[in-house]
Amino acid sequence: MLTHNRYDFAGKVVLVTGGGSGIGQAIARAFLDNGAKVAVVGRRPEKLAETLGDADRSTALALPADVADPAAARRVVADVVAHFGRLDVFVNNAARYLSGPFAEMTDEQWDDLRRTNVDAFVHLARAALPELERTGGNVVAVGSVSGMRGDWGQSGYNATKALVMNFVQSLALDYGGRGVRLNTVAPSFTRSGAAEGMGDDPERLAPFVNRIALGRPAVPADIAPAVLFLASADAAYVTGATLAVDGGTTASTGQPHLG
Repeated sequence: MLTHNRYDFAGKVVLVTGGGSGIGQAIARAFLDNGAKVAVVGRRPEKLAETLGDADRSTALALPADVADPAAARRVVADVVAHFGRLDVFVNNAARYLSGPFAEMTDEQWDDLRRTNVDAFVHLARAALPELERTGGNVVAVGSVSGMRGDWGQSGYNATKALVMNFVQSLALDYGGRGVRLNTVAPSFTRSGAAEGMGDDPERLAPFVNRIALGRPAVPADIAPAVLFLASADAAYVTGATLAVDGGTTASTGQPHLG
């Protein structure tokens, strides 16, 4: 089990983007563990199959797609509803990371970053929100503490995450009266995907750990329970919120820990 508490998602249908690895994989598996029917989206079919394991098609669906394409995003939502009959939770997790000097970021790199981190969310939200209105469902976006402030060498990435998080707050205002909640979780450095190798290099990892009150970087299993909470009935009066799941990173002023 990826959650210590049990959440009643029996009969609920959940769509998770970027579900083939890392945080998205942990989220998808946690929903499955808690009784949900889960559709996972990503560009690599083999990774989606790995996430779903031996779950059968009555409870799990893999949808390989590039949802930065508006038509593909519409098709994904339509396929989920056609297969399961409804949509209750949309978890926007898929993202790309880019670092380096702003002046060296190419047009192609920016386009790729924006398409994955922003455009795909916009296209999917447009398709999913009418379905969520029908079910009284909700959206949980995976943002980042990098969307809350600046970071050295991450201007493009931070800009896209800030847009995602403000988008969620604005939609929370627009859709609250329609019975749809939207919230964001904001992880800090997480040993997942491109960052995984850093966990094996204590020297490279040390500056990150220095900023974390709990003294260790997150792993995907730390993030998934927060997503389930925000998607659950326990958070019925929570919308437009950003929940920092960051080990205390944002509690700091930014000065180093010298103790």
